Amino acid sequence: MSNEKKEKADQNIEEAKDQNLKKTEQKHSDELHKIIHLSGMYKDWFLDYASYVILERAVPHINDGLKPVQRRILHAMKRLDDGRYNKVANIIGYTMQYHPHGDASIGDALVQLGQKDLLIDAQGNWGNIYTGDGAAAPRYIEARLSKFALDVVFNPKTTEWKKSYDGRNDEPVTLPVKFPLLLAQGVEGIAVGLASKILPHNFNELIDAAIAYLKGKSFELYPDFPTGGIADFSKYNDGIRGGSIKVRAKVEKEDKKTLKITELPFGKNTQSLIDSILKANDKGKIKIRKIDDNTAEHVEILIHLPSGTSPDQTIDALYAFTDCEVPISPNSCIIENSKPVFIGVSEILKTSADNTVELLKQELEIKKKELQEAWHLSSLEKIFIENRIYHDIEECETWESVIETIDKGLEPFKKLLLREVTKEDIVKLTEIKIKRITRFDVKKADEYIKSIEDELKEVQNHLDHIIDYAINYYKQIRKKHGDGRDRKTEIRNLDTIAATQVVVANEKLYVNREEGFIGTSLKKDEFISECSDIDEVIVFLRDGKYIITKVDDKVFVGKDIEHVAVFKRNDDRTIYNIIYRDGLNGAIMVKRCAIKGITRDKEYDITKGTNKSKILYMTANPNGEAEIVKIYLRPRPRLKKPIFEFDFSELAIKGRQSMGNILTKYALHKIVLKDEGVSTLGGRKIWFEEEVLRLNADGRGEYIGEFHGDDKILVITKSGKYRLSSYDLMNHFEDDVMVIEKFRLEKIFSAVYYDADLEYYYVKRFTIEPSDKLTSFIGENEESRLLKLTEVEYPRLEVSFGGRHKNRENEIIEVAEFIGVKSYKARGKRLSNYEVKVVTELEPLIVKQEEPETNENVDEAGEEDKSQMSLFGENNE
Repeated sequence: MSNEKKEKADQNIEEAKDQNLKKTEQKHSDELHKIIHLSGMYKDWFLDYASYVILERAVPHINDGLKPVQRRILHAMKRLDDGRYNKVANIIGYTMQYHPHGDASIGDALVQLGQKDLLIDAQGNWGNIYTGDGAAAPRYIEARLSKFALDVVFNPKTTEWKKSYDGRNDEPVTLPVKFPLLLAQGVEGIAVGLASKILPHNFNELIDAAIAYLKGKSFELYPDFPTGGIADFSKYNDGIRGGSIKVRAKVEKEDKKTLKITELPFGKNTQSLIDSILKANDKGKIKIRKIDDNTAEHVEILIHLPSGTSPDQTIDALYAFTDCEVPISPNSCIIENSKPVFIGVSEILKTSADNTVELLKQELEIKKKELQEAWHLSSLEKIFIENRIYHDIEECETWESVIETIDKGLEPFKKLLLREVTKEDIVKLTEIKIKRITRFDVKKADEYIKSIEDELKEVQNHLDHIIDYAINYYKQIRKKHGDGRDRKTEIRNLDTIAATQVVVANEKLYVNREEGFIGTSLKKDEFISECSDIDEVIVFLRDGKYIITKVDDKVFVGKDIEHVAVFKRNDDRTIYNIIYRDGLNGAIMVKRCAIKGITRDKEYDITKGTNKSKILYMTANPNGEAEIVKIYLRPRPRLKKPIFEFDFSELAIKGRQSMGNILTKYALHKIVLKDEGVSTLGGRKIWFEEEVLRLNADGRGEYIGEFHGDDKILVITKSGKYRLSSYDLMNHFEDDVMVIEKFRLEKIFSAVYYDADLEYYYVKRFTIEPSDKLTSFIGENEESRLLKLTEVEYPRLEVSFGGRHKNRENEIIEVAEFIGVKSYKARGKRLSNYEVKVVTELEPLIVKQEEPETNENVDEAGEEDKSQMSLFGENNE
């Protein structure tokens, strides 16, 4: 029996092993079927990760304009707020209750919020946006919410709440911000497969735009950067992706050898800007001697130039080759309804304004309910005490009977109340103390109820006129918080700077005419000129072929080089005078032409293209000069005139493809230059484009005149200063230009100005004394101001008085009789001994007729007779 039991036990063990093995195999089989392929894992997990980063990290929500970390910081600061500053380290630690990431990300976000100077009142070293210096350690700096943040960001009654990441605390889904905060602060965030870049806008302009939208008017919004600068928003495209803007540093001429940078492009600091300038200098794009960075509270970078360097050309070179000019591509992306959405800044502002109206409406509705509740309870209390209902409960023995008795006593008055009387209302009546009942004042109670009713009417009126209420709300925000928030970035159309025109010549160009090579490395061959490494070169061969190619170390262009020079595109003043033979035995042709622009590295022909043509004579004349040459023909029988002269000025300038005229049909012996000649192009017509403050020769803007040789341009500013300038198209001009015209030495100006030293108004007549430096003609006191400037020969002024002399009759002043012509340095004559309010220029009684300088390229309707244009500018108070 014992053996049978043992065999049976062994059999049971084997069966159990088999069952376990089957279970293990089944488990492995099930797990094998559950395996997820890598592609599936990537698809699910990557999408989850991307969605998380987009929604919870990088992109702001349209409702409050905040990223989650910013929202949690502000919520934590509100919880901590007691009016005093808190250590940033403490704020970071408190925020970690709501933010599931490290303290570094919270600290960086907090510093960025503080540097924007809007929501956070910062104390200590918070870094410098101008120099790029970082903030001090969190334990050394402090912060609290600004008054603006407390006014517009928080309201727990209108806030939607959710649980924090660990479920221990409540945090806002979005904050009830009643302001276009997203556009005021700007934002930049990079998510997974998506980015957002919304530029900051001006505080007061946003309020004006919101008010305009609520009034049903149109509006325009352009960014305003905290670092200032000059920006061209012509391609802003409402901040939508695909748009772009051009931002420049503000560069001023301190003197002929010094430039001063006072404002920075957005996104750059003084260190990165200086590094880019030094890099361009090392590459030979610009020439500078040294740079001084004196930036502290305000930006000041001094760029010292070597002797002989043009400051105007250097300014353009700084814009072309350094970070003094940067392009910015906005990409307005926000979170709306838990999805990323691409919309323009105008739409964001409209959404913000609508959201503000809705929040204000919610606040008014809540306040209305609170007032109605206060009115209801106050009325109940008055009825309860005034009608002595509390006496009825003296006989009641149970709590239920007390409630029923009071409810029965209130029955006749229920129709006077705003809502039904609840058990909770009756309980509150029972809690009134005897002392309050005995001292109850019916008159005061009526006054209180009346004040509630008046307040209810006011709230209801606001609800009935919610748009007007919202507009007034915006106005109050601007009045309370808008001071000192003027626009910092100047809006201007910026010209495009051709790098080839402003680059410094950092190479030398050589040519090997026989072998057909040009380049910068052929130092043993013929030197042509200095050039830059981005210039183009035009090369003419003796067979009439010509080509334009880029400057390089060594380039083969063709043997028998006739002419080589640095090429300037669109140059219509460089004229080529050419004499060539048409074919092997053809006529001798002559032509004059300009070559403005052709395709690089494509071969062209300056001749008719006949085989074996040859250039016999050629000159390149930078100002259209026309020389006289002496032609010697080969001797032959019956040749009447073997020697004759030809004047190129008698030949019209035509296109580069023209054949030219026949000079002679006989064979030439030689050509000799007789006279260099002068320009045949006449003066250079110059225009001034006010939008970009630059000169041009293309007919854009106001026509100034035709200039020859040493002619000068007169520039007068609104600040009462003048200077003379050349008519070089690279010149830069002051931002406050009042007058820009061709300088005439004998011209008389009359000016009315306020002398800050003597505190009186003066009038003076003067002529301009030539000076290239900016010179004041109203004194050296910066507080003096120019009111009027006129070039009418016999001006008339009407002076009206103010203050204690406001009843005094207006005076008419004939300026030519009132004061004679003196130096610009003279103070002039006091306009009046009385308090002057307004000075108005009247039509002159005597008008001197002059022939205005005409311009054939300007329409007659657009020509201006400057002798009749009396008023250049006015700055009346």
